[in-house]
Amino acid sequence: MRKPLHSRHPFVPGQVRLDPALHQQRRGSELRARLPGSQVHSAANGCEVAGVPPIDESQIRIILLDIEGTTTPINFVYQTLFPYASRKLKSFLQEHAQDPEIQSSIQELRGQREADERNGLEPPAWQDHPEEARLRSSVAFGQWLIARDSKCTPLKTLQGKIWQHGFTGGELSGEVYPDVPIAFERWRRQKRMICIYSSGSVLAQQNLFRTTASGDLTPYITAFFDTRVGAKSEVESYKKIAASLSYEPKQFLFISDAPKEVEAARSAGMQAILCERDPESSSSRCQSDAIHSFDGLIPD
Repeated sequence: MRKPLHSRHPFVPGQVRLDPALHQQRRGSELRARLPGSQVHSAANGCEVAGVPPIDESQIRIILLDIEGTTTPINFVYQTLFPYASRKLKSFLQEHAQDPEIQSSIQELRGQREADERNGLEPPAWQDHPEEARLRSSVAFGQWLIARDSKCTPLKTLQGKIWQHGFTGGELSGEVYPDVPIAFERWRRQKRMICIYSSGSVLAQQNLFRTTASGDLTPYITAFFDTRVGAKSEVESYKKIAASLSYEPKQFLFISDAPKEVEAARSAGMQAILCERDPESSSSRCQSDAIHSFDGLIPD
């Protein structure tokens, strides 16, 4: 077994531990045959993803999971985590203004603002001098990004650090669906690895899974990946993840609530399925096979 290793290599933008983690129905029956009891569902219209290939359980060595809307309720992210980060951003930056890593994140925020402006957006004004004006600019722009649900890396880095204070101080605790720890235990018995790929920083991912009502779930998770590996809608990101773990893409099963991410993973050669936790309010409205729960997904 190997101790936790935090790598800054762009292919492995997270912590790796090797001990013990759509739309048309032309092949839906094959998926059901492969996934007995996993609550496969035929969703509504308007799908972005092509027909569902069968899932070959015998090939799957790594289960790669999205967080928001997949392992964790969307409301927890938007109604708890985001508002907390927005409220605490100013005091956090004031307290850590001299931290070189925070200074680097602020500089990256400035670069992101320039990029957003070039792309025709209208971000808040930015002033570099005096220092107080730079702080105000950083806070205003950071809150603007949070309100837009930006996935940019400097914002996610700052959010992760702010949330860490909340998690360690007891103001925040991680939330997962009840079937998640049960599935983690089942997949570990099967000697499959569980990995996480989220737009949230690796630090935020670790804190979320470490502080759930079911206890610390991080021992189940082999590796964490964030946007440093690439955007979740890009095919190359999934190829990098597979290469970083030295497995073939076909040995991965990626699960997400985002059709574009499912399609990107599939285009990279991974097996992938859509997860719709609340099909009645699903915005994807895909005419596809989707799961609503991890119950029965790759059963013993």
